[in-house]
Amino acid sequence: MNQSTRFPFRLEKRIENRIRFGRAVSEQIIDRRRRILSFAPGSTFGFVRWASNDFGTVISRFDILRAATPGQRYSTVPWVKPGGDVLLRLAGWPKVERILQLVDAVGALDIDPADVAPDYWHHVHNRLSVNETPRSYTRARHQAWLRRREIAP
Repeated sequence: MNQSTRFPFRLEKRIENRIRFGRAVSEQIIDRRRRILSFAPGSTFGFVRWASNDFGTVISRFDILRAATPGQRYSTVPWVKPGGDVLLRLAGWPKVERILQLVDAVGALDIDPADVAPDYWHHVHNRLSVNETPRSYTRARHQAWLRRREIAP
């Protein structure tokens, strides 16, 4: 439990940070606007951030991370301490909206997005980065991932 995400830091209609999916193992409430969630090492979570000003949204970003494991390298991400293995990182509302749709599609299959094969999130990142359509996640693909995970060390 060495992975923490401050969730959410919020300024009304200005800054929003939210965990979209993932299984927190503990939660510490700081105040009305802030809390700290901790994730087990190796667990996956989705983190949505956006900020706006008087003229509209200035940044929107979606990160899917695997919580840092002791002794392993990791990337730093704002609001995530210490960091994590980046499976997907995209910015811009059209791409963020598309990721949200894909996360909802996985949920419609009764599969928790936190349980999806990490390779799939890499695939989505690569395809959306070049404005291509990613393949859909299917139950068959998920079953293959679960079997592969059983036999992999």
